[in-house]
Amino acid sequence: MIDVYTWPTPNGHKVHIMLEEVGLKYAVHPINIRSGEQFSEDFLRISPNNKIPAIVDSDGPDGKPISVFESGAILVYLAGKTGKLLPRDVRGKYAALEWVMFQMASVGPMMGQAGHFRGNAAPEPKDYPIMRYTNEVKRLHGVMERRLTENRYFAGKDYSIADIAIWPWLRASERNGIIWSEFPVLKRWFDTIAARPAVQRGVQVLADKVAPAGTYDDKAREILFGKTQYEKR
Repeated sequence: MIDVYTWPTPNGHKVHIMLEEVGLKYAVHPINIRSGEQFSEDFLRISPNNKIPAIVDSDGPDGKPISVFESGAILVYLAGKTGKLLPRDVRGKYAALEWVMFQMASVGPMMGQAGHFRGNAAPEPKDYPIMRYTNEVKRLHGVMERRLTENRYFAGKDYSIADIAIWPWLRASERNGIIWSEFPVLKRWFDTIAARPAVQRGVQVLADKVAPAGTYDDKAREILFGKTQYEKR
């Protein structure tokens, strides 16, 4: 059994989708990041960076429980555990890992910053960061468009953890300034992934907890973007 400590964010959705794709049994433990549950001592023991998601596998590689934090690491762990969605040939494996790292280093951070400054910045939006991060998001969509012009999926001909890592973030593409008609190949890939039953099940995990983008009360804003987030722990 996999215990998943999570919230319905793009990083949470990666792991929900992966678990659905590989067919592992899992139990969901909501960590409400808007109310500060990510700072509890119990959660920090398995996710020292106070970020969701994290997992605990009661049947670890040596038969003992193991915890894993960081969504990219969790995808690699679950692929290794099941032998699914990570190519076994060396070239294919590293192609998949390249694009997982691309998501973690570029797509996630830049989409997150664009979303923050376009929708969450307070007390008022700032033109420079909005332009900076919106332009970078557009550039990254161009990188992905070129890749998928030459390959069916990010790692090559087969669906993999690279696609699972990237897809949830692109659900916010339009909100972050992307005009899909400018990226037809990427949009076709996005729609193909969205049609997968496991993906549809994965994004429904904790779907009742989702709040409209940019809607934060004062408490949630302080927890996520203010003093609470930066206190020494």
